[in-house]
Amino acid sequence: MNNIFRTKPIESLIAETKGKDSLKKALGPLELTMLGVGAIIGTGIFVLTGVAAAKYSGPALILSFIVSGLACAFAALCYAEFASTVPVAGSAYTYSYAALGEFWAWIIGWDLILEYMVAIGAVAVGWSAYAVNLLGAVGINLPKAITSSPLEGGIVNLPAVLIILVITYLLVSGVEQSSKVNNIIVAIKLIVILLFIVLAVGHVKPANWHPFMPFGWGGVFSGAAIVFFAYIGFDAVSTAAEEVKNPQKDLPKGIVLSLLLCTALYIIVSAILTGVVPYLQFKDTAAPVAFALKQIGINWGSALVSVGAICGITSVLLVMMFGQTRIFFAMSRDGLLPKVFGQVHHKFKTPVKSTLLVGIVTMVIAGFIPIGDLAELTNIGTLAAFIIVSIGVVVLRYRRPDIKRGFKCPGAPITPAISVIFCAILIFMLPNITKIRFVVWFLLGIIVYFAYSKNHSTMNNDSSETAE
Repeated sequence: MNNIFRTKPIESLIAETKGKDSLKKALGPLELTMLGVGAIIGTGIFVLTGVAAAKYSGPALILSFIVSGLACAFAALCYAEFASTVPVAGSAYTYSYAALGEFWAWIIGWDLILEYMVAIGAVAVGWSAYAVNLLGAVGINLPKAITSSPLEGGIVNLPAVLIILVITYLLVSGVEQSSKVNNIIVAIKLIVILLFIVLAVGHVKPANWHPFMPFGWGGVFSGAAIVFFAYIGFDAVSTAAEEVKNPQKDLPKGIVLSLLLCTALYIIVSAILTGVVPYLQFKDTAAPVAFALKQIGINWGSALVSVGAICGITSVLLVMMFGQTRIFFAMSRDGLLPKVFGQVHHKFKTPVKSTLLVGIVTMVIAGFIPIGDLAELTNIGTLAAFIIVSIGVVVLRYRRPDIKRGFKCPGAPITPAISVIFCAILIFMLPNITKIRFVVWFLLGIIVYFAYSKNHSTMNNDSSETAE
């Protein structure tokens, strides 16, 4: 059984990025930072703020964002060290392979598959809600049958399916083209967020902030566990490591700076949102920012915010799907998933087959599952990944002190330990049904590993592996 904990040498991982099935290095510091902002700012502000305020935090949503932001800040420092040390596609999966061994790498890779698949579905559902809202504002009312999942009284959420189809096509065409589109839509959504702040701040009524914590500290932490979904973008940034021109310098900057900027915007927007509209009114809307402007009579602003939200959420979809395909690519290249998904198209230099698989599966998820279940499942997957990455930083420092690190997590091992504690608390605060679903997925992953992945691993033919 020892060979299931064999680690993959960092030198071997980096060597694989230079073969015929390697990805094109096309991303500089600007593109990387925009990827970070593109992934982080979107569904958290435009969709989940309403869900979390109405059901969990109330006006104390501000505190929920601060708690989640702190948890992510400590985890982000751990990710930054790994990204600068192991600049290879796969994010936490690859880091775990280098530090903890194949079995833990498989578990976290399996976990990331769940995280990204359901995240893409949740974001697409949020995109659909804003698209339907915008069409309604100009007199085009789509029937519920094609805008809601069967569990919400519809047949299929068709807009959510169609946007994933478009993103899939874009990702197949190449990382440079995808990055250019992302830069444009990130700029649009930042302008729209600033516009919302300017339009709504004058309509804040302090009375709407009372009671500030209607659900107590338990509600604050439960809300933090839900809005944690809003922060998972920097995880997606690290999946681009293999396609960054200077990953040792640019990845840590992109991860940390994008997180700081986005946290500040989350806090400001959530404060204004709950100050403009009583938190309970957000209970039945998946488009809270546009809803808030409509409630105070700024209908043109509501329509404009919907346009910006659609652009913003599109960029989140783009980066999330990008991240998922790169994780599939890395796991397939290692033989833990069928090798066919590790192939790179000779012309586009993208993992086309992985991209098509992700597109098809997420279209089904987005079309037929409600957003609440999706967000909660994504959060527990992300939190588990953060815990393993934080532990992996400490382990790799012990096992490979000789490896050059472009960035070192300050305060280690205390900082990684704080990250583990924060994330464990947030997992504990998630609904029990979410934990049960996650355990079922975890057990299924163990079955798949021993039935397929262990026997097909490329490490079986690699004499350089290390078993510890």
